Amino acid sequence: MDSEINKLHILETEQLSKLREIVTKAVDEEKLIIDNLLNPPGEILSRGQKVSDKVARFGGSWKFIIIFFFILVAWIIFNTVAPGKADFDPYPFILMNLVLSCIAALQAPIIMMSQNRKEEKDRKRSENDYLINLKAELEIRSLHQKMDILMAEQLKAIYDIQLKQLELLKDIKGGKA
Repeated sequence: MDSEINKLHILETEQLSKLREIVTKAVDEEKLIIDNLLNPPGEILSRGQKVSDKVARFGGSWKFIIIFFFILVAWIIFNTVAPGKADFDPYPFILMNLVLSCIAALQAPIIMMSQNRKEEKDRKRSENDYLINLKAELEIRSLHQKMDILMAEQLKAIYDIQLKQLELLKDIKGGKA
């Protein structure tokens, strides 16, 4: 009787160790994924890409707008107040319009290059997120299947224990009668 109880205890201990092993393995795999996400591979940028990022960062800032505003105001004031030959761009400010057009014509494509690169990064990041979510879903399904198997084994073990208990009760009842 003690040997059967020991066998059942050993069987239950083995099932619990299997369950711990499955959970530990799943946690270790998740740690690997998290480490990869926290330490992504470095991006190698060309000189042009670095310049376009810096131009886009500066060109889209309040610092640029304020500096550019003060330069334009100074340009207009100097060319309206300056005497005769000192004004290099008289009233309709044709040179200023040409400079502004050139700046806009050069700045726009540079900013677009930077935005396109960032859009590509975002697309890759979203693909990576999708793959991680898919892997997580598959892992959850796998864990559910493993849990179902373990539950079935445990139910079988409980059923076996109950059968043994019934046999023991019959033996006890048969011995007393």
